[in-house]
Amino acid sequence: MKKQSNPQPSPFKTVHVQDACGMTLAHDMTEIIPDKSKGPAFKRGHRVQAGDICRLMRMGKNNLYVLDLDETQVHEDEAVFELASALAGPGVEFSGTPSEGKLQLYAAYPGLFRVNVAALTEFNMLDDVMCASIHTNIAVNKGDSLAATRAIPLVIDRAKLDQATALAKSAYPIFSVSIFNPLKIRLAIIGNEVYDGLIQDRFQAIVEEKTARLGAQVLEVNILPDDRERITAQIRDYMAKETDLIITTGGMSVDPDDVTRESIEAVGFDEVHYSAAVLPGAMFLLGYTPKITIMGVPACGLYHRTTIFDLILPRVMAGERPGKRELASLCHGGLCRNCPICRFPDCAFGKSS
Repeated sequence: MKKQSNPQPSPFKTVHVQDACGMTLAHDMTEIIPDKSKGPAFKRGHRVQAGDICRLMRMGKNNLYVLDLDETQVHEDEAVFELASALAGPGVEFSGTPSEGKLQLYAAYPGLFRVNVAALTEFNMLDDVMCASIHTNIAVNKGDSLAATRAIPLVIDRAKLDQATALAKSAYPIFSVSIFNPLKIRLAIIGNEVYDGLIQDRFQAIVEEKTARLGAQVLEVNILPDDRERITAQIRDYMAKETDLIITTGGMSVDPDDVTRESIEAVGFDEVHYSAAVLPGAMFLLGYTPKITIMGVPACGLYHRTTIFDLILPRVMAGERPGKRELASLCHGGLCRNCPICRFPDCAFGKSS
């Protein structure tokens, strides 16, 4: 026969209102003032003060349910502050009073929201705590809601709370916001049809709008034909200047006239990754030197509002250097559904976890 464990003592106790001073209310105390108002005069978790006794008696409260906590028990409103403090890393803040035992975490400034997904999952494997967040690698604005956490029971065991906060601190930061760097960007628009004036370029406006949204500025723009030597020379010229990010547009397909990829590789970047598990944007190029990043944006960037460019640009702006595995991991969630009304980033596109 299985041995029964000792039951935990109940944290609830009924006391006479005159004996409740210093005790914690177990639920909201509603006050009704005829023809004027109805609402909580005292919220759950309120610690009864001497000055509250007369008001409670006028409300007709002779006996109260109070929380009789010992040193091994923590009320949810106190516990949630410890949980939020352990979960919040740089760029993540919380304030105010808990709502139904829950605290919201917010972005302290614009940037790239990052989540340690594995650690957050382990946190939620623990008993009596939870935390839910938006997806990782999302560009956020100051004040955006990022996550919410709470203790599940009204009263949580101190040991369980300590276990949860210890896990979060060991994986610090589970949540963080990386500020966007005001990168120095130079743009090369490539294509015979644009260079010869057969069509008007639209890439410059697209790139400038998307980079400006993240706090950067395109310092220089040049239009080039599909010519290996000229493209390579232009990229080298950009690299000789104060440049953090070079963006090329067009010429990334397998057509014989498209030579942008070969031109970039001829420059001699330390690391070049071609192709990504994303549609639109499969023929995307990403390369690095120790100080400079280059992004080759395929022609799909003209015809689709949201592409691989929108997924990688914020990460580069936040100081990251995604590699082959990161480009491959975008496969799950990497298919844009081309919705009639685009809701990105409030959709599944690019969210691999």
